[in-house]
Amino acid sequence: MSTDALLRELLVRRLDHWLPAALHRARRATLALAYAGDDASGAEEALRVVAEFADRLRGRRLTVLVVADDGTDLPVRLGAAEAALPPDVAVHLVPGGPDRLPVALKAAGAAGAPLLVVADGADPDPALLAAAASGRPAELLLVTAPGRPLRQVLTDAGFPLVTEVELVPDGDGPARLLGYGTGSDRGLEAVKDALWAVDEYAGVRYRDPADPQGRLLDISLDPEPGPLRRELLAELARSGPRTVTELRRFATTSTVYRAADANRALASLLASGAVTRDPEHGRLGGDVLISAGPNAASSA
Repeated sequence: MSTDALLRELLVRRLDHWLPAALHRARRATLALAYAGDDASGAEEALRVVAEFADRLRGRRLTVLVVADDGTDLPVRLGAAEAALPPDVAVHLVPGGPDRLPVALKAAGAAGAPLLVVADGADPDPALLAAAASGRPAELLLVTAPGRPLRQVLTDAGFPLVTEVELVPDGDGPARLLGYGTGSDRGLEAVKDALWAVDEYAGVRYRDPADPQGRLLDISLDPEPGPLRRELLAELARSGPRTVTELRRFATTSTVYRAADANRALASLLASGAVTRDPEHGRLGGDVLISAGPNAASSA
């Protein structure tokens, strides 16, 4: 599986959660898909997912914007997928690249209603980010070249919850940086779950930009916790003792890992003496206070 295939699967999984919630929340919603390269097959997959929710679209209006190079055969392929859609879905193909998104979103009247933007191969341009953040609520999946962190620019654009992960394919293919911004805890949790649930034999591994050692991680429902252990220790060194609840939140909002992964990492750190807990015994509940232990330096 290439990074393109992984991103298609991730989009399908996200739509399975986003679409019913958006349709329940409002009478109109917008899905915007923009591609800089020549692989816009994710748009076809997206329309197939939309067709599966035809019964929930009655009385609602979903606009699907597809911004892509009109030199491909995408119009023909989208036409076949569009034929299976109910009349409540309007599909608009806009020639161009992700830089056309702000104009396309304004023309579609996407502001003020649920909006999911996928920008593949885009630069984190302020105009694009502002347009993507105009939804209520708004979500953005941005795929770009690695080398420039996305967390701060997405936060500054109005997405309070952000995660980013580098997609590193086996072989000679280029790595790609995926950033996700949202205001929804549930949305963030769903994307994290989807990231670790895609095909574990994908031929793609992850690198957490928050990990100073840059270790590559195999995709797995139970990811290797080594980088998270280091990040938890670094957080304890920066902030002092933290509760389990606070460290679970840190893992969710500041790393590529999930809250459940923090529990496994903490259990390992406790076993090695890298951290201590108060109280010393009992269930590792949310109010248990975790402090750096005598073996913290050797475990980092």
